[in-house]
Amino acid sequence: MPPSTGTADGSAPPLGKYLASNEKKQRDKAIKSLAAFLSSEKPQVLDKVEMAKLWKGIFYCFWMSDKPLVQQALANELAELVLSVTPSKGKGKAALPNAGAWAFVDGFWEAMTREWSGIDRLRLDKFYMLIRRYVNATFRLLARGGYNEKELAKHVDVLSAQGRPLCWDDPRVPTSLAYHLADVYLQELEKAIASRDASEDDEEGPKVPLIRLLEPFSVLLANTSNNTTYNRVSNSLFSPLLSALSPPAPSRRPSKRRKTDTAASSDEDESPYPALLAALPAEHAEIRRGVVRALFEEASKETAREANRRKIYALWKEELAGEEEEEDGEDVSGDEGEARARKGAFAESSGLV
Repeated sequence: MPPSTGTADGSAPPLGKYLASNEKKQRDKAIKSLAAFLSSEKPQVLDKVEMAKLWKGIFYCFWMSDKPLVQQALANELAELVLSVTPSKGKGKAALPNAGAWAFVDGFWEAMTREWSGIDRLRLDKFYMLIRRYVNATFRLLARGGYNEKELAKHVDVLSAQGRPLCWDDPRVPTSLAYHLADVYLQELEKAIASRDASEDDEEGPKVPLIRLLEPFSVLLANTSNNTTYNRVSNSLFSPLLSALSPPAPSRRPSKRRKTDTAASSDEDESPYPALLAALPAEHAEIRRGVVRALFEEASKETAREANRRKIYALWKEELAGEEEEEDGEDVSGDEGEARARKGAFAESSGLV
């Protein structure tokens, strides 16, 4: 029978063989023991070796789940573990709030990256579902802390560091992880915000620092050498977002014969991210400009891939160059405009302007 609590020295209980057991009852008991350990009064922050062992067992626990309803319930239960970790009370300004929870999230992504190539196609869908649940739980963890800057920085690191799913210069990282993250990232952010709004109607939630949350993808888009990755991230994440942040197109008066078609079109034009748009800290146009500028700044760095830089500059010209030219009262286009834009981005990022 699996142990129900942690060891005396605070290390993880020896749950590996129980988590990967052929018996569902044993696996269920092991998950309950793990939940009790993580939520104990003493904050639990495991070292990397202990965390890797723990996640090896959790990975195969989920691997062994077979029926769809069982998989869904287990995915939900595993994701909720993130929010059950006892918050640490670190001393000093440099201390990371919820360090134990972030170590657990980091262990998840390390395990997914390490084990991904061994997942057969029949099991892929359930692991895609588990990733969705963890993305959602991570957004709820950030919101619970009021989008603390230290936690935001950790979130960026968890996704972008070596051996993590959005690391652009690590050939060991499977590209399909970045594809799936690009597909579900905004959807799960929307769900996380909406779920909070539904449960706390009388209290306005913290404003969502969208540009900061997009930073891992901005870096990936500017630097990836994989054209498919560039197109997937651009088309699945940035294009829909910029479209949602755009002002609505002026409506035309419909003819009587096309009232039905117009009504259907109106439904299709509704934003896919209503809760997110309502939780932004500034006007949509300002956020939209900020997203494009953040991409531009990443493309302006020396590490950026030249082909990606040109594509992002083209986007910048399309989205913002016209506005900035009007503000300056002069017409700047072509190579001169690109050079000036690039110089300005370097100056701004260097604190010169």
